[in-house]
Amino acid sequence: MKMKSFYTMNQRMRMGGLAVALALTAGFAHAQESTDPIKLTLHDWTGQLITTQIMGEVLKKAGYNIEYVQADYLAQFAGLETGDLHVAMEMWETTGRDAMDAATATGKVEVLGPTGMKAKEEWWYPEYMKEKCPGLPNWEALKDAACAEAFSTAETAPKGRYLGGPVTWGGFDDERVKALDLQFEVIHAGTDAALFAELESAYQRTAPILLWIYAPHWAPAKYAGEWVEFPEYTAECYNDSAWGSNPDKAYDCGKPFGEIWKVGWAGLKDKWPGAHKAVTAFTIDNNEMGTMITEVDLNGKTVEAVTSDWMVANEARWQGWISK
Repeated sequence: MKMKSFYTMNQRMRMGGLAVALALTAGFAHAQESTDPIKLTLHDWTGQLITTQIMGEVLKKAGYNIEYVQADYLAQFAGLETGDLHVAMEMWETTGRDAMDAATATGKVEVLGPTGMKAKEEWWYPEYMKEKCPGLPNWEALKDAACAEAFSTAETAPKGRYLGGPVTWGGFDDERVKALDLQFEVIHAGTDAALFAELESAYQRTAPILLWIYAPHWAPAKYAGEWVEFPEYTAECYNDSAWGSNPDKAYDCGKPFGEIWKVGWAGLKDKWPGAHKAVTAFTIDNNEMGTMITEVDLNGKTVEAVTSDWMVANEARWQGWISK
């Protein structure tokens, strides 16, 4: 019995030593990842600030050094290609596809998979405007001079006024107006907040407004209205002027719908393989995001507070993203 006990004890000691060795090996492997800061880009709309903050906080839990860097939505690809920036959490199929494809074609930028959110961005109007432009939501109603004037302001009359997003968002709205021969003037909001403040003001006064609305967002749920139905997007519409109703101009169609992507510097997987795995695993849906945007934009919470609440409520989920 003593010999058996000694053998069992010896076996346990060796097994324990093996476990410690494996743990040290795993820790050593993790230690080989760079301690340099992983730079996540911040843009100028609430949802993107939330997704980026969530990802950054999850990576901090895994022991990474995180830095948030303000960057232009489209121009950021120059930094991602050089490795001066490392992760961008939201590239929208609707507005960022061309820039994303050009960057990935260099081999220096990698698509890290979909976020799980589906993007829609298009011209939108309150339903009370249908009385003044009864052909809506068909885009051809906007070609009518009386309809255009119904959307006009003192600054644009007799042309209608379309309030686009900040210029940095892209979207080709100026080109779309010319290609479809719409009697509208495109005015770009300075910020995301200014865009929706103007919607709120117009809606309260039942004043004319036609503007860029995107989803996931709280606005389509809060306000009764519709998106304009343009000719369906195809890649040829953007790249071949002969396509579509205007044989001389591209962009004679609506905006694309689809995924919101994560992208990163191609060197991320070699320098920070665990972080690469976590960013790739990240997923969130439109309903979750819409709820969090509402908490920030309408209920006065900070992005940090909303992120913290999400982290507490979803610990098992994000722990899975960083598990080895």
